Amino acid sequence: MSGYQLDHLQHLETEAIHLMRECAGEFERPALLFSGGKDSICLLRLAEKAFRPSELPLPLLNVDTGHHFPELNEFRDRRAAQLGARLIVRRVEDAIAQGLAVPAPGEISRNRLQIPTLLAAIEEFRFDCCIGGARRDEEKARAKERFFSFRDRFGQWDPKNQRPEIWNLYNGRLHGGENMRVFPLSNWTELDIWEYIGRERLEVPSIYFSHRRACVRRGGQWLPVSELAPPRPSEEVRELSVRVRTIGDIISTGMLESPATSVGDIIAEVAAARVTERGSRADDRASEAAMEDRKKAGYF
Repeated sequence: MSGYQLDHLQHLETEAIHLMRECAGEFERPALLFSGGKDSICLLRLAEKAFRPSELPLPLLNVDTGHHFPELNEFRDRRAAQLGARLIVRRVEDAIAQGLAVPAPGEISRNRLQIPTLLAAIEEFRFDCCIGGARRDEEKARAKERFFSFRDRFGQWDPKNQRPEIWNLYNGRLHGGENMRVFPLSNWTELDIWEYIGRERLEVPSIYFSHRRACVRRGGQWLPVSELAPPRPSEEVRELSVRVRTIGDIISTGMLESPATSVGDIIAEVAAARVTERGSRADDRASEAAMEDRKKAGYF
């Protein structure tokens, strides 16, 4: 009699659950980074499968830039409440007021300012491990990262000084002040994420599906009109049927013209796409080295 064979998603799920349990076993104060985006939604489901029926042995941590889509924050808060999970939110606005984060003159995006806000939260709660939803297929810097990504006592990452990961053995040893970022979804693709969401029937924020939104054409993409990003005098505002592929600051997240109203529709779109999902993020398109520079400084 032949043995039971895991399909592709089951293999990825098993690998990710193993990593979740490794974190619970190796670290004293782990946290799960939860934004309410599609990747962190999958992480939360994997945490449920790894630890239920016990309570989740780690809090949810979110860095709120103040530039989030309202739909995302509403979903974040509601989902944490549904699970009875502890949700810790640390706001960039507060970090600025406390002098922890200092905007550069004329700086609009708050992506860089998430770094000191996150590092301050790690120090405040003495987290020795933060579990994130980064995937290697997203862009070049993330492709360089291991499952267990060591950060020094300054929160910095050195891509040339990573620990070997042989035979699914992970080195979680830390000295005081050091921490580990762990990425259970490293081997997943955008298509895997949506197929898993479909298989598990997971709820996602409404902005992932087609909806009507006022947009302007800027930098080769459609950007949403908001109080934070009003149209310029020379720009034409158009009402379009759009959705997001990846969610960042509302001022830099590109909108994709799309009729997709179901997970099945999105899976079909992703399978046919020829542009990476982060190709719709203006903050990443500004420089190929932008993400790696931020990660070296302590970014997610």
